[in-house]
Amino acid sequence: MISRLAKLSGALAIIALCFGVSIAASSFGALPADSRAGDPSALGVGPLAREARTIELNETGHLQLTSKHNFTLNEKGSASGTAAGTIYVHLTAVSSSRVTAEVNIYPRGGSITGNGSGSYRRSGTIAEFSGSMSIGRGTGSYARIHGSGLSFSGTIAESDRDAITVHVSGRVSD
Repeated sequence: MISRLAKLSGALAIIALCFGVSIAASSFGALPADSRAGDPSALGVGPLAREARTIELNETGHLQLTSKHNFTLNEKGSASGTAAGTIYVHLTAVSSSRVTAEVNIYPRGGSITGNGSGSYRRSGTIAEFSGSMSIGRGTGSYARIHGSGLSFSGTIAESDRDAITVHVSGRVSD
């Protein structure tokens, strides 16, 4: 009985070793391309991890007022820069000197959503805001995007129906 267990253990060790070698060989291209040895999906394992990329996000949006509710301006326009596309901004005056914002950018292949807060000051019919923003979520090609400490600034032109120009910049990872 012991010799059968020893033989079985030895056979299992050889199979495990061969299996490990075939995975290693396929990782280095030693097996034909159509071989599934070393393919994680063949083993029921998910995709292999990939290294996150860090990019410099630099967006400028020119928006027009779509609606106002209490102290919130809802704006829509176009963004140009790293992730150009349609942009929506919900800018809320939380006091006479502070604003918060939700920014949604819809570049080709997905969406990016961020939240920011900053100071607010008015001079005649122009108001300026600046502060920081974080990118918390995305969809599609941007599903893994995140970043914090981004610069967030812009102007509100009351003389042009509260049109907003907004600028967001900083490092994000995906």
